[in-house]
Amino acid sequence: MSIDTDTAAKVAKLARIRVEEDDLPALAQEFNTILGFIEQLSEVDVEGVEPMTSVSPMRLKRREDVVTEGDQQDKVLSNAPDAREGFFAVPKVVE
Repeated sequence: MSIDTDTAAKVAKLARIRVEEDDLPALAQEFNTILGFIEQLSEVDVEGVEPMTSVSPMRLKRREDVVTEGDQQDKVLSNAPDAREGFFAVPKVVE
């Protein structure tokens, strides 16, 4: 897959990044380099390799699961910028 300057301009627009016309060929080349690296990764044999979250083996620290008393609604809502009728109030996002 090859990225041309028109595609690089479209990606920059979608990412809301202003890129000058003179810089588009360099950006397209960077995209092509990244895609080339990804293609190299797909050639690696990973059969039998366990997924990992870190390069160093370690267990996450765990805390004891303790049941605490609830009924802290006022305390929790004191952190809210806007709370109404015992709930967090958020702006409407769907019309």
